[in-house]
Amino acid sequence: MTDFIRVALTQVEAQRIRDSLFYLSRSPLPYRKLNYTLPGHDRCTLHEADDYLRANLEAWGYAVTSEGCPVQAFRRDTTKPLAHQYAAPHVEDPWYTAYNLYAERPGRDRPEEIVLVLSHKDSQSWIDSPGAYDNAVGTSGNLEIARVLHDAVPARTIRFLWCNEEHRPWTSIAAATAARARGDDIVAVFNLDGLGGKSEEDIKAGRKTNVARYSTDEGKWLADLFEEVSRIYHIGLDQRSVRAFRINDDEGSYISAGYRSAVMVTGSEPYSDPHYHQESDTPESVDLENVVMAVKASLAAILQVAGA
Repeated sequence: MTDFIRVALTQVEAQRIRDSLFYLSRSPLPYRKLNYTLPGHDRCTLHEADDYLRANLEAWGYAVTSEGCPVQAFRRDTTKPLAHQYAAPHVEDPWYTAYNLYAERPGRDRPEEIVLVLSHKDSQSWIDSPGAYDNAVGTSGNLEIARVLHDAVPARTIRFLWCNEEHRPWTSIAAATAARARGDDIVAVFNLDGLGGKSEEDIKAGRKTNVARYSTDEGKWLADLFEEVSRIYHIGLDQRSVRAFRINDDEGSYISAGYRSAVMVTGSEPYSDPHYHQESDTPESVDLENVVMAVKASLAAILQVAGA
């Protein structure tokens, strides 16, 4: 399996990740929001992002399914600190339909056992932020992993999910609830969110950071796995495992549904990107090399769990 993973890592293409990143957070899509439609277009930018993801996945041979979820956009509260200006929508605010997108590589030996790789694809609904680090990087990284594995035959099923968490309620809750209702046997959850996002200090020092954050005892083995693959495959990351004592983010939706082997892959903990939730979260500010390295570490860990 080690040789298979080494070959897979060589297939990760930085240019493809960059192309997706800029497509989703610069041009043609400045944001990915249900409450913003480009002039002259008939679909909101989040649905246009869905079209982009679906077209790529189908071109690689995936059957893409969607799950509609009713959501509202957050309001903005300018009395709060800039990074935390979201506020609960009012009862009378419009409702929209956001879609969870799914694609799968069926497992060969244990197809009933599922390795879930997820990322939220929407940008902030309360501010006009490109959402490059949050979370076009995770969206693009998840897409690139799906491309690399488009003809793989893993031992366990690998399920890819693109959800939405910058509108309310989070659509990962709907996804996790549906998985539990079906009786899905999800053995590991990888949430890619904010890959490479780090502090000004780390940026100036040129550090290539990656954090595997877990919030349950059952998730620790996944976090430890990132340190192992980073070392074995000489990925070059400043890799850390961090225990969080609050269940949060999209992997938290699955933990709350009973899938406790879960980890969030991000650039720092606590998250310290200086452009977090701001209009300045642009693709030009992204450390692409760091993102590519984090994608490779995630790919290696996913394959280690899924089995080659």
